[in-house]
Amino acid sequence: MSDDILKIREFHVKDVVFGDGYSFKDSVLTIPQSVNFDLPKEILSINIRIIKKDNRHLKVNSIMDIIPISTKVSGKIGTGVSHTLTGVEVMLTGASASGIQIHDFGSSDGYLDEKMVFGRNGTPDENDIIIGLDVITAEDYSLDRAVITKIFELVDDFIQPIRKILKVTNGRYADYVGEYRNNVSNGKPKVVVIKQVSGQGAMYDNILFPNEPCGIKGGVSIIDMNNFPTIVTPNEYRDGIIHALV
Repeated sequence: MSDDILKIREFHVKDVVFGDGYSFKDSVLTIPQSVNFDLPKEILSINIRIIKKDNRHLKVNSIMDIIPISTKVSGKIGTGVSHTLTGVEVMLTGASASGIQIHDFGSSDGYLDEKMVFGRNGTPDENDIIIGLDVITAEDYSLDRAVITKIFELVDDFIQPIRKILKVTNGRYADYVGEYRNNVSNGKPKVVVIKQVSGQGAMYDNILFPNEPCGIKGGVSIIDMNNFPTIVTPNEYRDGIIHALV
């Protein structure tokens, strides 16, 4: 474990635009204006917006998640090589067709610039571009755990084509490369950080050990693990082995 090395290559995004499909060229990320997959009957629509610094005074539904865009090029999460985009994040918001807010944690629906503090851990930086995905559910479906999980899976499907592009992006063009080791300091105190995560159900869930950093697919719900304690390395944590859905 102490010999595992994690290398993270960062590619900075200067602009995000709509196009016919997905691409990343000359620091410009192109995304489609609509999702290219069928929606389940519980979901009426997924609306996509590109939100830049100068147009954040807009109304949003309850903020469900802020998701970095990162992928594994080699190795498992916590080891090998990861490619990640900086300067851009995906923001998931949602409500039912009747206006009931999904995942109303902290009453975050309203004007984005009034509801979000930028530049904090877990939130976009002041100058970051936000890809907003707003999910509208059908009125006759309860917002239970299955529906909430399906919403996160759909957003993961939207992000995956970007990850596929990142996997084959030449590492020599990275704007920054960081190397991280799980160092063991002999003779010094052993430190364990205990993190208690949500596992009550519905949107109060955490996905561990996904296939992709901060992903959904391949992961295991902390609820399905019966909230059993799990040990992860600092590099696994750094690389996105925990995806909080709360």
